[in-house]
Amino acid sequence: MSKEIPLISGQYYHIYNRGNNGENLFLEERNYAYFFKLYIHYIYPIADTYAYCLMRNHFHLLVRINPKLDLPGFKNLEGLTPRNYSQAFSNFFNAYTKAINKAYHRSGSLFEKNFNRILIDSDRYFIHLISYIHRNPQKHGFTDNFRTYPYSSYQTIYQQKHSRIESRQVLQWFGNLQTFEKYHKLLDDSTIRHLIEEDIF
Repeated sequence: MSKEIPLISGQYYHIYNRGNNGENLFLEERNYAYFFKLYIHYIYPIADTYAYCLMRNHFHLLVRINPKLDLPGFKNLEGLTPRNYSQAFSNFFNAYTKAINKAYHRSGSLFEKNFNRILIDSDRYFIHLISYIHRNPQKHGFTDNFRTYPYSSYQTIYQQKHSRIESRQVLQWFGNLQTFEKYHKLLDDSTIRHLIEEDIF
């Protein structure tokens, strides 16, 4: 099960989750901005981000746990040690849940109990997964054109915008911008079905 895979320094992971019982995670536009604000606080210090996509009821992230954190005596935010990376994600999701519960007068879990993670162990997986993540909102009917969807890293990478996304490294992986776009045009989900879990969304 992907939920049991440990997060290890220096490794790349596809991290994803959805709303509990299919519930929406983002009820209005400001929620996306707040999610990013918390992400920068909890996750940015411990992981590099290569791609993301936030949709109304689920999200996808492609990250690398930062190997620079494995230093003697290092302590991360809120006393986290570098061997406890999963806790950073749990703290992030809990903080977002508390904010949504307070703002919308709800209670209980917002996300499914455990977030999913899959180890990315090849260049081929990395390249195909980025295309999969960016095309996901069109696949699920959240947009007619994934290229213009506002809550993914596609435009940031394509336009090489200055951001916290590792855009330059992503393009180096593809070779150039033309190849990056080519993969997004040609791939469909069947090409990576063997690289992702059957219950992925």
